[in-house]
Amino acid sequence: MRVVWALEEIGAEYEYVKVDLFKGEGRSPAYLAINPAGKVPVLVDGDFTLTESVAILNYLGEKFPASGLVPALDKLQTRGEFHRWCCFVLSELEQPLWNIAKHRFVLPQDKRVPAILATAEWEFGVAAQVLAGHLQGRDYAVGGCFSAADILIAHTLSWARSARIGLPDPELGTYTDRMLARPALVRARERESRA
Repeated sequence: MRVVWALEEIGAEYEYVKVDLFKGEGRSPAYLAINPAGKVPVLVDGDFTLTESVAILNYLGEKFPASGLVPALDKLQTRGEFHRWCCFVLSELEQPLWNIAKHRFVLPQDKRVPAILATAEWEFGVAAQVLAGHLQGRDYAVGGCFSAADILIAHTLSWARSARIGLPDPELGTYTDRMLARPALVRARERESRA
């Protein structure tokens, strides 16, 4: 969803191809030839193939600089903040959620460790509180305008909600609601539901 959201924000023409990982489509030889990890998303742009959602978002922001998804090259400090919050999402905010998902339903039953769940929820809460402090008084994560960092943050906070993990600060809920109401995300969800 992150990549489709970004493509809709940019207004780019694209073909959406659904890969149902739960049906094993990510393990097919044809798909593994595109992404040996068997995961989504994958962006194919001509003869260039790129995996990992953050890399794809950054690539799209650089390819379509007018979109503002990635701060301009001449805004070094804003770009630094942008990269900081993108890294924070992956390493601090999302990682506990991924651990929760793995130990709830992704890993084989004999590899799941239920005792990890409480610790992972606590870790998420700590990271979410840091994020809440940063977002205090801000409409967007960096530079005073919407960017790919907001896509990453809002998507991750939405994931927490869907996993029934509470957000420790009401401002995070307000921010998330505002980001999730963006017309580009509405279009992305409609496109995904039709695939």
